[in-house]
Amino acid sequence: MTSQSGYHSWRFRAEAPDRHIVFPDGCRDVLLIRGPDDGSDGGGRRRRSAPRIRLTAFDLRPRPVVFAAGTEILGYRLRPGAALSPRLLAAIAAHPERAGSILAEEGGAWGERDDAIMALTAPGATVRSVARTLGVSARTIERHFIAEGLPSPEYWRLLARARRAARRLAAPGALAEIAIECGFSDQAHMTRDCVRWFGIPPARLRRDAVSLALLAQPALGNWTGEQISTR
Repeated sequence: MTSQSGYHSWRFRAEAPDRHIVFPDGCRDVLLIRGPDDGSDGGGRRRRSAPRIRLTAFDLRPRPVVFAAGTEILGYRLRPGAALSPRLLAAIAAHPERAGSILAEEGGAWGERDDAIMALTAPGATVRSVARTLGVSARTIERHFIAEGLPSPEYWRLLARARRAARRLAAPGALAEIAIECGFSDQAHMTRDCVRWFGIPPARLRRDAVSLALLAQPALGNWTGEQISTR
């Protein structure tokens, strides 16, 4: 995964039929998808067709995805909470080779929505405490999120806490201690949230290197910095 202004890009190719689990991460991705038949005209001649363009939704639970052999995806993960206008999606569809520069130039400046989401990811944050910091009511934040088509403020707070615990599981430590450190009431509370968001209890998740690596990629709660990998 490579970092640019306002997004992180990634590539994926299925060499064989493949199945992956997509974890909730608070981000939407712009996907440029080419299927296994997109490089042939049916007569054995190779051609390079335009990719299909897709903007993902915010995931609320683990989502299984099945890929046919030969599927290729170039993805652009937008910063947490960011959306994309139909105009920009149309521009990317018209000029897919410029997708990265279009997103960098016109992906939207940092705003109050970003401040609110970042504040909700802080350890110990509550919707009320964030509202006080921003000088508005909790209900006002909720209304603004609804108006912008975003999940509720609690979504960002709870998902950020679960993702923080998942990253902490990569290091040594008793599960009960990690739960308290990450803001859960006890280990059972952390287990319920890990199963809710990732479909895996903490004890099994910390032994799953592939899932831990995916959950460590830049997204809600750890967007800053640059990381090189494949999705």
